[in-house]
Amino acid sequence: MRMKPNRIVLWICLLLVGGFLVTSLASYFVSRASLRREIDQNTLPLTSDNIYSEIQRDLLRPIFISSLMAHDTFLRDWILDGEQEPERISRYLKEIQSKYDTVTSFFVSEKSRIYYHSNGILKKVDPAEERDRWYFRVREMAAEHEINVDPDMANRDAMTIFINHKVYDYAGNYLGATGVGLTVSAVKALIESYRQRFNRDIFFVDPQGKLTLSSTAFAGKGQSLQQIPGLAPLAETILGGDSLALNYQRDGRTVHLNTRYIKEFDWILLVEQDEGRALSKINHALMFNLGICALVTLVVLLITYRALASYQRRLEDWAATDKLTGAYNRKGIDSFFDQTRADCQRSGSAISVILFDLDHFKRVNDHHGHQAGDAVLQEVARRVRAEVRESDLFFRWGGEEFLLLLKGCPLESALELAEKVRAAIGTPPLSYEGQKIPMTASFGVAEFLGGEDLDSLTRRVDQALYQAKAKGRNRVESSPDQPRMPAAAQVGIAAQG
Repeated sequence: MRMKPNRIVLWICLLLVGGFLVTSLASYFVSRASLRREIDQNTLPLTSDNIYSEIQRDLLRPIFISSLMAHDTFLRDWILDGEQEPERISRYLKEIQSKYDTVTSFFVSEKSRIYYHSNGILKKVDPAEERDRWYFRVREMAAEHEINVDPDMANRDAMTIFINHKVYDYAGNYLGATGVGLTVSAVKALIESYRQRFNRDIFFVDPQGKLTLSSTAFAGKGQSLQQIPGLAPLAETILGGDSLALNYQRDGRTVHLNTRYIKEFDWILLVEQDEGRALSKINHALMFNLGICALVTLVVLLITYRALASYQRRLEDWAATDKLTGAYNRKGIDSFFDQTRADCQRSGSAISVILFDLDHFKRVNDHHGHQAGDAVLQEVARRVRAEVRESDLFFRWGGEEFLLLLKGCPLESALELAEKVRAAIGTPPLSYEGQKIPMTASFGVAEFLGGEDLDSLTRRVDQALYQAKAKGRNRVESSPDQPRMPAAAQVGIAAQG
């Protein structure tokens, strides 16, 4: 059965590509699932903890400062003494502002309603004035402090984060409100530094879901949780939880989110990570693996194809070659003849066939044994090859019959070659185990006639061989159906016979 290397290579290609794809994709999906678990359970919570620690250090410090001010005996005694010498409280506030690097520091007296500032008396607060309502809200609130974002009158109305803290006397009576302020731009720069350091988006919302502060990369994505794409369905869950690990879809990408309630601010910290950034290395690894797989597949297929092609050629040679003599066997002559005929038709050259049979070969087997007969066949094959061209095809036609298919060879040349081969076979006799074994052969020659098939050609050359045997063997005859040769040529062949 003839092998089909292209089909085998295709199947190997499919198996290799399929195996590599399954392995690579399985590894990719396992890695991606593992990465997602790592983000949700370890990386993002740990980052959130770190950011929370940074906030405690950087943003909760002003709360601590305002608490110290509210419980400072100097401040309370100065108030209880009737707020004498306002420059004293201004120096105190300026010292706080300088020492703790705040943008502002203040105290508003409940008794006098005077707004004291580090630069002096700023104004008197009035419940009817919109910009003073913060104080009256602080006075009525249950908590001891609040964080509020408002324009700072003492700083050209720059948006400022104020930490407002109630001040009580030693008996627990309300005396006023004190505190410090940080500019929003400074706090945003602080949050932006967190984002760059931890490579996460960071933002804060109040208990109603309103966005209060965010890193630069998150700007413009909405004013509340309900307006942020993908987060609206989770808003109620986020606002109702203390610490959560969630993920949602935004712009076709998976975003992992960790939340934490910050009691001191009464805000919710949200830290999120776009999965795409984390998966980029895995995606690059997948592409690299697929590239390696493609290269390995190409190399394997090339080696396989060459090995199969070489193996097939060897099989075809084994199938078409007689093991004893090394000549082609009769099975392969059809394809050889078709190819030779096509070549000669294109070039307009002639094709001839020589068929010869060893004379009295049965006697060799009977008198000297079959091994001697094999030696005769091998020696005949060797002598024939020494006389023919590389382009001439040599076949073992039967037991002791051989055939030569001659491309680009007219009848006259074929007859001359047949005579050379006949002479080479006959002289000298074969020496085998100390014995001389004579060898002669009878030859038939025919030239291919346009339009005839292989059977017709071999039948004509077989008739020529029969004539050679009938005329006494060890001679060359041409096909009786062949056009007549020139007289000089016929005379030459007869003389040789």
